[in-house]
Amino acid sequence: MDLHSRTAGERGPVRVGQTEPDRPLSCRLRVLGPSDLRTALAVCDRDPPANLFVASRLLATGLRGRNPGGELWGWYEDGELRSLCWSGANLVPVQATALAVEAFAARARRQGRQCSSIVGAAQAVLALWERLRSAWGPAREIRADQPLMVLDGPPAVPADPSVRWGRQDELDLLIPACIAMFTEEVGYSPVLADGGTIYRAQIASLVSGGRSLVRTAGRGPDRRIVFKAELGSVTPHAVQVQGVWVNPQYRGQGIAAPGMAAVVDLVRSEIAPLVSLYVNGFNTRAVRTYARVGFTQVGTFATVLF
Repeated sequence: MDLHSRTAGERGPVRVGQTEPDRPLSCRLRVLGPSDLRTALAVCDRDPPANLFVASRLLATGLRGRNPGGELWGWYEDGELRSLCWSGANLVPVQATALAVEAFAARARRQGRQCSSIVGAAQAVLALWERLRSAWGPAREIRADQPLMVLDGPPAVPADPSVRWGRQDELDLLIPACIAMFTEEVGYSPVLADGGTIYRAQIASLVSGGRSLVRTAGRGPDRRIVFKAELGSVTPHAVQVQGVWVNPQYRGQGIAAPGMAAVVDLVRSEIAPLVSLYVNGFNTRAVRTYARVGFTQVGTFATVLF
């Protein structure tokens, strides 16, 4: 593990949760451990919708030792934990100050790219990418304008009563819909690497964990998914919706808004009072749909895809 000085240039070996001894630095970076959980969550609480991804990971992992899902970097200024950065499959800055961005970029350059994306508050993500571009090579795509939207009350349109929690016996219907959504959204199939084994397990985990919502139509061999959504990040206070998809056969029929209203109702009645999501700014139809349901923009995300 590395420790950064004020200039993010000095380094020294540290263990998880440990700082370099006998060096009174006003600014430093260290890898956080279990004893830092409370203060790390407090940093996330400064902007719950923007920091929901990292907060949900902290609650799930407890920052226990070497978590296979990733590690959390903490940036201190004048002895106070000011900023965080989750480093795993995604690189996710949290409340990143200008000095924190420099430190996070320096550490990320040294360890090399291990993530498939940088995602989070647009200002910090784009600043990180500016500093990592030369070392990490060209990005596949940069999405610099992704409205972050929230709804903490009842939806503004009637909910679709046919939307419900997904079931394990529907995986053979759901997975092709998830693959279609992912491919349409990201630009490549999520099953190319291993034929779909890992992706199927991920979707099955969402379903078993009560994080999949669907509307189906038809019977027997004609049964199909009409609408679906997943809950990507979940805390007792807020939920982030992802993977919203309407079957192309049903688009233009007013399915999306009532479907999202049903998602909001189910989440708010059973899980958390606030529902959030982020969407590509160029997807004006989706932005308008979410606004019609009652979502309002509270920030802007950006994503750098590799």
